[in-house]
Amino acid sequence: MSSPELGARVGPHGTSFAVRAPAANAVWLCLFDGEAERRVAMTRDRAIWRADVPGAGEGTRYGYRADGPPPHDASKLLIDPYATTLNRAFAYDPALTEHGIDSAALVPKAVVSAHLPLASAPPVFRHGGLIYEVNVRAFTMLHPDVPEAQRGTIAAVAHPAVIAHLRKLGVDAVELMPVVAWVDERHLPPLGLANAWGYNPVVPMALDPRLAPGGVAELRDTVAALRQAGIGVILDLVFNHTGESDALGPTLSLRGLDAAAYARDGEGRLINDAGTGNTLDFANPAVRNLTLATMRHFVANCGVDGFRFDLATVMARGPGFDAHAPIFAEIAADPLLADRVLIAEPWDTGPGGYQLGAFPPNWLEWNDRFRDDVRRFWRGDGSSGALATRLSGSSDVFGDHITRSVNFVAAHDGFTLADTVAHAERHNHANGENNRDGHAHEVSWSNGAEGACDDASIAERRHADQRALLATLFASRGTIMLTAGDEFGRSQAGNNNAYAQDNATTWLDWHVRDRQLEDYVAGLSRQRRACAALTDPATRHDARWRRLDGGEMVQADWDSTAGFAMTVDGVTLRISRDARSVTVEQG
Repeated sequence: MSSPELGARVGPHGTSFAVRAPAANAVWLCLFDGEAERRVAMTRDRAIWRADVPGAGEGTRYGYRADGPPPHDASKLLIDPYATTLNRAFAYDPALTEHGIDSAALVPKAVVSAHLPLASAPPVFRHGGLIYEVNVRAFTMLHPDVPEAQRGTIAAVAHPAVIAHLRKLGVDAVELMPVVAWVDERHLPPLGLANAWGYNPVVPMALDPRLAPGGVAELRDTVAALRQAGIGVILDLVFNHTGESDALGPTLSLRGLDAAAYARDGEGRLINDAGTGNTLDFANPAVRNLTLATMRHFVANCGVDGFRFDLATVMARGPGFDAHAPIFAEIAADPLLADRVLIAEPWDTGPGGYQLGAFPPNWLEWNDRFRDDVRRFWRGDGSSGALATRLSGSSDVFGDHITRSVNFVAAHDGFTLADTVAHAERHNHANGENNRDGHAHEVSWSNGAEGACDDASIAERRHADQRALLATLFASRGTIMLTAGDEFGRSQAGNNNAYAQDNATTWLDWHVRDRQLEDYVAGLSRQRRACAALTDPATRHDARWRRLDGGEMVQADWDSTAGFAMTVDGVTLRISRDARSVTVEQG
């Protein structure tokens, strides 16, 4: 279900096309039969341009060209922002940035697609559960049980062996890192690198053909298979910017159709609050309409449970952050979207960009303070008091009633869990930026010589630290998130920004996984599911706190790194840093 106004809509006698290009002087619909292009002049209806093409049906390939004041360039073939299917993936070419060079041979074509029957159903996932963050390609490329032809695709996530692994871990929802079509950042191809994460999309509804060769139906079928196993699907969406980047970036879609979709300062320069060269302008109703249409599409046509929004602060800028921004009310008022799971990454690189705790009451938020305070405690420079606050639901951030925290100790962005306890410094030289990219001050530690694994004592300390971090995560109040592979010790050799490593650095090696650690995580998950006191997202202040020796806690104990015992609803949690142990006892 796309917007009733925009996109390509198949009817009984042909297809109606509508595209927004408010500043253009002329727009052409470009229809393709092989390499042959036929142009149809479109008719203006205020900001919208329309064309009806009799006989054009499902499978018709098309794009647009627009002429007008800069940055319009009629030589550039433009992808429909409302396209739901592309005939191939994007490939960066310098000619895409050069005015006057025809790009028809360089860009994918949108494909007219009929809508599927509605697939929407109430979400499977509920607050307090376990989210499993998945990079589809990296997760399945080396999986020995997945047929080789299916590896690296969304369909692979529905393979019985993969579902069995998810069920073993007690996963309540998989969170798929971006699966819509993206383009490589322009500096990557000369380095022989490619974007491996997908956080550089061009059009928000069209699945990347490399990940979904079966198109929308492939995602729909995968969602259905996971739902049958009791597992929801959350899509990681990027609405803070597009892959057209800054003024030197490629012209692919919005830049050539509706440049006003990008936020600009008082002097007309692109605002870069996403750190990617451009920022979408959510004060513009057209941007919000595209966002809502995208969400409706994935709910109605694919049945997803909800969405995680990358650098979500941008969505509430207009230009400053507004906790009552229009997009929040528009989502809440939409009958298809109101019950969906909504998760914010509550920060961006712009001024005032850190907004943890500021999103609406029904939104969950990634909690980096949980990650850092938990890591500091086990590293030895954090306090028992800070750890207790995070375990209890971060009431200092989210208030005294229901926590909206998504607790995690590692994510796609940053060190893996195993690398967190093995590397004090980043090792990102393979990214081609002289080790300048990625977080330079991540909370981590080496536990001996970095990269060393032949010393049994070093290896055991690292294993103990991983188990302690994982046990703390699974004992915390709120929703928890585990990144795929951290349950069995995946490593990226200290690369904490592996966005450009579509290779063995990020591909999970299922043959060498630590099965003992994997079983340990499965046990933690079973224990968590059995303790309502852990999965209940209500923040609690009726807990009884004691020292590990049973004595009352005093201020010095809260300031220490020794640990504590907490009892609530008949469940006692004991944390000892010296013993590297986290235990949960019922009764």
